[in-house]
Amino acid sequence: MEETRIFCENDGNFHKVETGVRLGQLSERLCSTVMDEKSGTEIPVLAALVDHQLKELEFRVMMPHKIEFIGYSHPDGRRTYVRSLCFVLQHAARDMYPDKTLHIEYSLPSGLYCELREQTANEDGILPVHFLTDEEIERIKERMQEIIAADLKFHKVKMTASEAEKLFSENGQPDKAGLLESLGKFNFSVYFLGGEADTFYGPLVPSTGYLKIFDIVGFSNGFCLQFPEEGRISKVTPLKRQSKLAATLQEYARWCEITGVKGVGTLNKVISEGNAVSLINIAEALHERKYADIADMIYERRDRARIILIAGPSSSGKTSSSKRLAIQCKVLGLNPKVIELDNYFVNRELTPKDENGEYDFESLHAMDLDLLNSQLNDLIAGKTVEIPYFNFKTGRRESRGDMMHLDDNDILIMEGIHALNPEMTSSVDNSRIFRVYASALTSLSLDENNNISTSDNRLLRRIVRDNRVRGVTPEETIMRWHSVRRGENRNIFPFQENADAAFNSALIFELPLLKYYAEPLLRRIAPNSPAFTETTRLLKFLEYIVALSPAEIEAVPPTSIMREFIGGQML
Repeated sequence: MEETRIFCENDGNFHKVETGVRLGQLSERLCSTVMDEKSGTEIPVLAALVDHQLKELEFRVMMPHKIEFIGYSHPDGRRTYVRSLCFVLQHAARDMYPDKTLHIEYSLPSGLYCELREQTANEDGILPVHFLTDEEIERIKERMQEIIAADLKFHKVKMTASEAEKLFSENGQPDKAGLLESLGKFNFSVYFLGGEADTFYGPLVPSTGYLKIFDIVGFSNGFCLQFPEEGRISKVTPLKRQSKLAATLQEYARWCEITGVKGVGTLNKVISEGNAVSLINIAEALHERKYADIADMIYERRDRARIILIAGPSSSGKTSSSKRLAIQCKVLGLNPKVIELDNYFVNRELTPKDENGEYDFESLHAMDLDLLNSQLNDLIAGKTVEIPYFNFKTGRRESRGDMMHLDDNDILIMEGIHALNPEMTSSVDNSRIFRVYASALTSLSLDENNNISTSDNRLLRRIVRDNRVRGVTPEETIMRWHSVRRGENRNIFPFQENADAAFNSALIFELPLLKYYAEPLLRRIAPNSPAFTETTRLLKFLEYIVALSPAEIEAVPPTSIMREFIGGQML
């Protein structure tokens, strides 16, 4: 029997193994469980990283490799679990409603928002939603539990493009068929589960028995598919009914309908047929209309609300949104003034420290809240105040004689990560404040059963911008992203519903735009880099997108939010 040598990162040892052995067999011998860092418990292996590339446990080892077995505590382990669970949901939905199609629309804080739709469009070209009762949702859940208890295997089969397109067209999944057609490839990997077929841009677990923890609950017009909490695989993420966030995502879905782009397949077709510039113009006009709507809301409350607070996660376009919102307010006769919240940092030695003893500059209490609240109240009362200046080189606040006063038509705009946290302005009358949440909340999907992560969208934005403006390599951006996301989960996302208005900075054409810039940057990352796993995943995702041409990119106006990331902004 031929043998090859592998290095297992889980136990730190080299092992001789038979050539052709499956990763699942190796896992049973070397590492059947991994440690969940948060709970400190042993959890099952779900997939593996082979030379920093994510592989399913059916992958066969044919040559020397470095292998790390991963579970749900690893981001790629979670994605593998969720993808597989989505397939089980599709199987259950089709079993019970063979004349309808499951649509997995977008991410929610508590899971994935899903709808069951008719397969025939109405006169407006929209597939009507089939509204499910609580009893029907419970029956779908019971059917999923039956499929999981049966421990059915997931099978991957190579099919020609024409075979796959025909299969999904007949399955009532035209978006999936159209996506495959738009890519111009010769063959595709198609997964099967009990006779049902689907495609994914990542591996699945070996069988349904791995997927015991889940729930589905009614939400809006459909339902929310819940999966295990991060770091606690024994229970699902608690349900948060964030109605404002859901409404913003649904509004974006309506924008997609207005532009005629129902998924990445139709987006690719629009670009391939030479209609990208028209799409760019419509998308930018929709953005401008939304800015005007928010400015109207601010104007209606001008007698009370003098302070405009804007918050949002990394790469959400907060800076551009602040400037464009200010312009719309000027159109209405208001005079926006800006205060940089960074100038209210406490002196460096007074900054709180994190669990590692490092300065925590993202902490709310890294700011001088007493001074901020006092000055805001003084400004509202018509007094003149001296705005501080924080010197980041010395780590100390300085006085530079910058005076500010609010006249009758003046409004104050401030942007920062804590702007939606009521504790930041706890001493200011809440009626005097108008809060805006800005984020890139795409509800565009690859196809009926594969949604696009809003986090991935923002990560691509940041990779492009930071490399261009800050000299930060794509590798460094990827390696920092987990820390960025952790700060957002702590300081921003819990306060989304405090916003008086939400601005969705996602643009229907931005993934084709970002692909043009991001793909070459990602291809520079070496296979031995710790960022290579994430790089490979992002590149595989971008394979589904048709990029804009340089001539089409020139049509992006200088006021566009995307100019904040790709350059050429004029605001």
